[in-house]
Amino acid sequence: MALVSLIKQIPLFSYLNQDDIEIIAALLRRRSIKKGDVIFQKGDEGTALYAILSGRIKIIVTRPAGDKITVAILNDGDFFGEMALLDGMPRSADAVALEETQLAVLDRNDFLAFLVQHEHAVLAILRTLSLRLRKTDDLLSEICFLSLSARLAKRLLELARAESVGHDASVLEMRMTQKELSGLLGVSRESVNKELKTLRDKGIVSTERSKIVILDQERLKKRAK
Repeated sequence: MALVSLIKQIPLFSYLNQDDIEIIAALLRRRSIKKGDVIFQKGDEGTALYAILSGRIKIIVTRPAGDKITVAILNDGDFFGEMALLDGMPRSADAVALEETQLAVLDRNDFLAFLVQHEHAVLAILRTLSLRLRKTDDLLSEICFLSLSARLAKRLLELARAESVGHDASVLEMRMTQKELSGLLGVSRESVNKELKTLRDKGIVSTERSKIVILDQERLKKRAK
């Protein structure tokens, strides 16, 4: 994936002009990660943004009781750690490679130097952050007002569409364990298993080991409301 195209996909930079995007792309450094490698852990100093050129990364948080849950599975073109560019605060989660992964890394010091030299870019980034806060509000509303069945349907569609980019859009599937899916929804694995069984029985999805395939997108969309 071309670095300029990758930068354009990152919402934090979505309102920057073409010249600024090319400057940031030139600041990126490539990094190879092996399966199982830890990119950073909770509490580590936040020093960079990471974008995925190829591979898969999972983001993990630890509950007060000590158990760990997966809150996100990231694929080609996704990014993580972007808030470190702005606040430099310690990491709030762990990031681990699920397979051999190629990353593009933007160092915080390089990014801050860019902002000093390109003040107009600050307003563009502030606009993006405002939209991000609005999206967080939407997610909170979803948790409060949608049933687990609707939340699951909505998340399955989002995950499958993201993983199917560049492939046959008529076939939506994702590499995802039920444990990882339950972590994304913040519910027990048993609850997710029950909902998936209902979807399987209705012929809406099929499940294999670490894979979920959407068989009927239209019926799943109806359940996501």
